[in-house]
Amino acid sequence: MEELDLKELFNIFWSKKIPIILLVLIFAVLGFIYTMTMVTPMYTASTTLVLASSHNEDGTATSTTTNSITTSDITLNSNLVSTYSVLVRSKDVLGQVISNLGIDISWEELRNNVTVSSVEDTEVLEISVTNLNPEYAADIANEIAKVFSDKVSEIYNINNVHIVDEAEVDNVPSNINHSKDVVIFAFIGAVIAVLYVLIANMLDTTIKTADDIEKQFKLPVLASIPMYGTEMQKKKRGGKK
Repeated sequence: MEELDLKELFNIFWSKKIPIILLVLIFAVLGFIYTMTMVTPMYTASTTLVLASSHNEDGTATSTTTNSITTSDITLNSNLVSTYSVLVRSKDVLGQVISNLGIDISWEELRNNVTVSSVEDTEVLEISVTNLNPEYAADIANEIAKVFSDKVSEIYNINNVHIVDEAEVDNVPSNINHSKDVVIFAFIGAVIAVLYVLIANMLDTTIKTADDIEKQFKLPVLASIPMYGTEMQKKKRGGKK
């Protein structure tokens, strides 16, 4: 394939504009059909926890509403963020949640639907649960927060986990974005259309212009004969008997 300049490329794509547009529209429609009929809606609910505790003069943990938070508390809580993130998704915690709610699911399956994230440079944890049922997602997230808080008190003998925001029912699917899916499919269609045009141009060896002759045979074109009235002459000849 000979090198093409920008003008030639533009002319090639412009001559194929209708097939390109049609292909993009077809893929956009396929994306809409896919996101509407083939994607199972999943719902996500999230609860937010903060790690904060204060101590009495004897060193025992107490409510944060009656005492100030010390620097050692902040350091301890920061160091425990990663540990707590693992503990939230542990078999012990999730197994207790399943038992408390009486749901028919294994802890491994539940673990795959639970994510824990921490806000950077803070002691804030967000527990998110994804489920086919939005109400189940909220109930499970809130129960995990309660069981986890109790488990921390049992293991570390401190009460430094506090629920900031309880999970609420969200009836909007978290895994479906119609606009995004349509745009992605349309982009794929555009890429396929561009590749089709380029490959078709590479395989097309027909000579259409004088420039094609010069490129193909490396010879200058001295003259060209226009084909005026060819169709009219054929009709006249065909009409003679």
